[in-house]
Amino acid sequence: MTAIELRCHVGVGPEVSGEALVTDDNFSARYDLDRIAGIFSRPQHKLAGQSYVDKIMVFNTAKGGVASAWMLHEMVSRKIAPKAILFNSVNPILAQGAALADMALCDRFEAGDVTSLIRSGDRVTVYPAEGRVVIER
Repeated sequence: MTAIELRCHVGVGPEVSGEALVTDDNFSARYDLDRIAGIFSRPQHKLAGQSYVDKIMVFNTAKGGVASAWMLHEMVSRKIAPKAILFNSVNPILAQGAALADMALCDRFEAGDVTSLIRSGDRVTVYPAEGRVVIER
């Protein structure tokens, strides 16, 4: 097994580990998800039909406004949420939503495009307070 360490901007939320679910698509908790079934429901999304529950989700950037932020908290409260979200860049609204939900979130990876650095199925550990992500494959 190979371990790869990535450095990023210091994030929010707890240290978590899980299986990665990766796309170079963008993310909206409001428009892309069926938050009851725990799947990507927007047909045009590259992850349509896949479960996000307990995954380390990896995206290009966040889209949407304040509704996306409070929806993260709602998903965590119902235990139908990802463990973490990693972005190339995230907007302040979604970062605030992750902080409110106590969900791990990091962005701005030094090595480049995080959607190319991590693959779906990789085992990923996120250390937000350290600005560090470890990939095992």
